[in-house]
Amino acid sequence: MKKITTTAFIMVLVLMPGVAFAWQPFVSMGGQRAGTSSAQFLKIGVGARAAGLGEAFVAMADDASTLYWNPAGVALLSGTQVHFTHVRWPADIEYEFVGLTRSISGIGSIGLSFASLHMDDMEVTTEFQPHGTGEYFTYGDFLGALTYARRLTDRFTFGISLKYIQEDLADLTTHGWVVDMGTYYRTGFKSLRIAANLANFGTNLRPDGTFRGYDEQGVWGERRYEAFAPPTVFRLGTAMELLDRDDHRLTCCFAMNHPVDNAENASVGLEYQLWKALSTRIGYKFNYDEERLTLGAGWQLPLWSTQTKIDYAYTDFGLLDSAHRFSFDFSF
Repeated sequence: MKKITTTAFIMVLVLMPGVAFAWQPFVSMGGQRAGTSSAQFLKIGVGARAAGLGEAFVAMADDASTLYWNPAGVALLSGTQVHFTHVRWPADIEYEFVGLTRSISGIGSIGLSFASLHMDDMEVTTEFQPHGTGEYFTYGDFLGALTYARRLTDRFTFGISLKYIQEDLADLTTHGWVVDMGTYYRTGFKSLRIAANLANFGTNLRPDGTFRGYDEQGVWGERRYEAFAPPTVFRLGTAMELLDRDDHRLTCCFAMNHPVDNAENASVGLEYQLWKALSTRIGYKFNYDEERLTLGAGWQLPLWSTQTKIDYAYTDFGLLDSAHRFSFDFSF
């Protein structure tokens, strides 16, 4: 009976992505919400390992990139962990993320993270000078976050992050605060864990300053810029080892996402680890406009007194250029 129950559960876990795909015609109706939020750089996923798994990472939460995916996972990390991600985004856009976590006995776990999205200066163009005016402008985004997480029981953890965000476009600056909250639960059935994360929850954001223009009544004068909500998203995910032996391990993970500015979507990933050193990963995203297949690989090795992980991920963006991610993790 136990064997039948286990097999049935694994079948459900594997078939969940198929259910999400069949559900796609219904959730695509949320696409009309696209373009209704600000701070879009907050959607760029962190960690090559997570990217290789189709970003179905909310319930994995076992390295410092969990600072982005689920702050509750910080409570599961021991000692000091450092994570660095570099993303080569389409259109020659670069993105970096740095995260640090530290476990403190009797208090819980804390984390610090910083991110920056940047690109080369762009030339100003106008209606009458479409090839450029000779002037240039700068675009860039910044994120700084403080995270606290704690084990409430031997199975349940909770975490929260306070994030400061800033966007700079030419002479316009937008800044504000958002919050991430996450939970992580080990069910006790095999290695099954379930996690949830509410990310980028906060007040509407608007650029500083004013401009001169017409209001809704057609009156000319000083006006404030329009405010838009941050890209809040609710993630719910599961993860479980389908095979777990000393020399190799196979992990399946799945996540469903409800963003405020687009249709619901889902992703699934598989990771195979050999000798606790070499890893290969594959993921697939459902109901995304361009992103679909993801691939990744990783290498873990001891380096002096530090455990080091090097990961790479490839994401197919369809009509756009592919994205490449590199990340490095250090455990002390």
